[in-house]
Amino acid sequence: MFGTMLNSSVNDNIRGTLFMVFAMAAFAVEDMFIKAAADHLSLGTLLILFGSGGMLIFMVMATLKGEAIYNPALFSRVQLIRSAFEIVGRLFFALAITLSPLSSASAILQATPLVVVLGGILFFKERVGWQHWLAIMAGFIGVLMIVRPGLDSFSAASIFAVISTIGFAGRDLATRAAPPTLTNFQLGIYGFMVLIICGAILQAWYAESVDLAPLLDSSAGLKTACAIIFGVIAYNFLTKAMRTGEISMVTPFRYTRLIFAFVLGIIVFNERPDLLTLLGGLVIAGSGIFLLWQSRKRTKKLVRSY
Repeated sequence: MFGTMLNSSVNDNIRGTLFMVFAMAAFAVEDMFIKAAADHLSLGTLLILFGSGGMLIFMVMATLKGEAIYNPALFSRVQLIRSAFEIVGRLFFALAITLSPLSSASAILQATPLVVVLGGILFFKERVGWQHWLAIMAGFIGVLMIVRPGLDSFSAASIFAVISTIGFAGRDLATRAAPPTLTNFQLGIYGFMVLIICGAILQAWYAESVDLAPLLDSSAGLKTACAIIFGVIAYNFLTKAMRTGEISMVTPFRYTRLIFAFVLGIIVFNERPDLLTLLGGLVIAGSGIFLLWQSRKRTKKLVRSY
């Protein structure tokens, strides 16, 4: 019986890992289109359109599957906390990718798995060794290498990316604790609803009205539509990943987003990350890989002991 449960756990981790990689690839493409569309639309307007489109798609998907669009669990304490963290993550990362290079913002975001693992240890009582703590510390050093506080190359916009990691980590941890009655599609609906709130906050902050005239430009409309489609794909796979495998096993694969973002930043936006950014990204990704290796060692040890 223990062996069956262990094999089931390993299979869940494999599926969760694949879901995470697919989600990260889609998120990188989504970020690319948002950054490109921001050249035509204000960020607040873009987020409102992005959130409305994604919410509508998830509503249709939920309806086709026979799921209710409204779920009372939306107002549960955990879900409200999840939405609050989502607002922080989405809002500040949107600011980061539009005001700073996609590659550096995405590199900083890769610290999210480390924060999630830390949260898993503190709030879900997951047991890890001192090696995990070392990896978490190394990852945060990698973030400092990219942000570079106090140096001439420091960019205040990079702080937005740092804040977003806290928001996304809190969201992912709350996803694990979200009421089981909330389906993946319902989480998607409410997740994209949060983007509408983010857009409204930005519009109010800058005292701007929603201007849809730029959408008459076919390029702007296409970029926005593509951002919505890839955002829906990414969000769905991410939710599945966080609900399938162990937090400490699945989250290290977030580092793959760094690879996708660097490639897209270089090819599409002609970005040239400097040495410290590359090294910082490698340190963060290396920390994630190390965490994965440690998790696999622990699983193999359990198999041998059985």
